[in-house]
Amino acid sequence: MKRREFITLIGGAAAWPLAARAQQAQGMRRIGVLTNFFADDPEWQVRIAAFRQGLSELGWSEGGNVHIDTRWGGGDVDRYRRYATELLALAPDVILANSSAALAPLLQATRTVPIVFTTVADPVGAGYVDSLARPGGNATGFLVWEYSIAAKWLELLKEIAPQVTRAMVLRESAIAAGPGQFGVIQAAAPSLGVDLRVADVRDAREIERAVTTFAQGSNGGLIVTGSPGALIHRTLIVALAARHRLPAVYSTRVFAVDGGLISYGPDSVEQFRRAAGYVDRILKGEKPAGLPVQAPVKYELVINLKVAKALGLEIPPSVLARANEVVE
Repeated sequence: MKRREFITLIGGAAAWPLAARAQQAQGMRRIGVLTNFFADDPEWQVRIAAFRQGLSELGWSEGGNVHIDTRWGGGDVDRYRRYATELLALAPDVILANSSAALAPLLQATRTVPIVFTTVADPVGAGYVDSLARPGGNATGFLVWEYSIAAKWLELLKEIAPQVTRAMVLRESAIAAGPGQFGVIQAAAPSLGVDLRVADVRDAREIERAVTTFAQGSNGGLIVTGSPGALIHRTLIVALAARHRLPAVYSTRVFAVDGGLISYGPDSVEQFRRAAGYVDRILKGEKPAGLPVQAPVKYELVINLKVAKALGLEIPPSVLARANEVVE
């Protein structure tokens, strides 16, 4: 880096807190946002729109009495750390953290700035909060699910594709939810007569190699557990399932809408709308320590019939009757 560029960068960084304090002195509140998505991901646009709408309904006008600074981690560990530090330098009143990947570096960097998190699986086990009822620190938010939901994914796979006797589980081992979800699936597998394989979702080449190797056998299926990495690589994962004709169950609606067979999980968009309520309460003086971590209130079963037809699968009427949404 050239000396002039370096001086400019340092000078700009030093000015961030001053600019932030000037805004706050004028009555402008500041919200930081750190997410695992890329900025141009359509799913991210839907989720952040729900957050903004929730704020608007509570009287917060972006550019009027609140300013939002957003950073996108995109699955890069170093980027999460850098952006966590950068957001804190802007002196936010509260930060919205989307996923464990975003929350962990924020909590490493601060134990004082209030944080509201969404789509985090095990905040107690990961040490983010003391308990669900009494978080105790500077973070609170919304569970993405209980680990027990992972058994449901395997049960759904057997319901829609009874011939499956082998299943590959794609999980992210770097976060607590990865081993947690796999452990539940592993416990349920013997009673359903399914032999498991496991692969990580750290990078595209690893995913492609693992799924391609697994697909060389017969009677296979795929379970894609919930993780930031799976969301980032969802286009590849859905394409691999189609290419190798693997029945697949996913944890989030966007997979089924984007060409996956079936998904079952909480309404992630609704979590962002509810998160606006916690941000509002913190901006009005409440502390995260006294706001309980909340569980999902709405789960969605989404079935893509076009994909089922392409795989030669007939979805049982009992499964169709439970669907919240059918993609045709």
